[in-house]
Amino acid sequence: MPLSGRPQAAIFDERTGSLAVFTPGEDPQAPATLTLFAVSGGTRELTLPGPATALAGDGQGSAFLSTRGGYFAVDLAAGAATPMSINDETGTDFTAIARRADGRLVLGSADGTAYTLGSETAVAEKVKIFARVDAIVAEGNNAVVLDRGQTSVTSLDSDGRTKQALRAGESATSIVADPAGRVLVTDTRGGQLLVFGVDPLIERQAYPVPEAPYGLAGSRNLAWVSQTATNTVVGYDLTTGIPVEKVRYPTVQQPNSLAFDDASDTLYVVSATGAGVQMIRNAAGAR
Repeated sequence: MPLSGRPQAAIFDERTGSLAVFTPGEDPQAPATLTLFAVSGGTRELTLPGPATALAGDGQGSAFLSTRGGYFAVDLAAGAATPMSINDETGTDFTAIARRADGRLVLGSADGTAYTLGSETAVAEKVKIFARVDAIVAEGNNAVVLDRGQTSVTSLDSDGRTKQALRAGESATSIVADPAGRVLVTDTRGGQLLVFGVDPLIERQAYPVPEAPYGLAGSRNLAWVSQTATNTVVGYDLTTGIPVEKVRYPTVQQPNSLAFDDASDTLYVVSATGAGVQMIRNAAGAR
């Protein structure tokens, strides 16, 4: 499926049955776009009210994108975005966002602060211990922060307070949470897939993945990792205690972003260079 620009993230929304792909504007001040691909084949492009930096979803028809001073809440069915300003943070450059199981949002900033919201616009807790918050994922009501500068992962409890912190390889780049309660991290320079348990935060598996692993997606059966040096995506079974390769597919150029639809067993691979979105049906079933 065609998609130009330089997309940075993708999520699959179960309620609307659509893939949402986030693409920043051509310059830092230009509005970002959210492109929606329906399973039926239709495509819609939503221009956001301003620039955005990261994407999260709830699987129930909503998406959230971080921006300066707050975030955009998007109704995917209606194709409407609502700007939300966080109290007393109008000058904060938010760089990451995640939604917890209880519906509360966790955001991170360029100055290394993690914010846990108590309502749509009020901050309940914040901690400033990072070089920069590059990405956040939620597992239940816990959150895990990825700091690429320190190549570390740090867990936050349900109150938003720091729990454990661990180094994550030589160059941690991407992070996702999977349906089995694990957090997956790619160590691109170190050539590894890292698998963490969250409560407590502990590294459970470290497995060599060559050819510049970068993109990630979790599913009920397999963990998906893209190899950007060879334009390949690999599905690993993690249930045996060590990742076991089950399937491998060639992909579009620079497959930085992955998303998975468990209901239809469909893997989506998004090119970061404008080569489009690849849809691989029966992705895990081929094993």
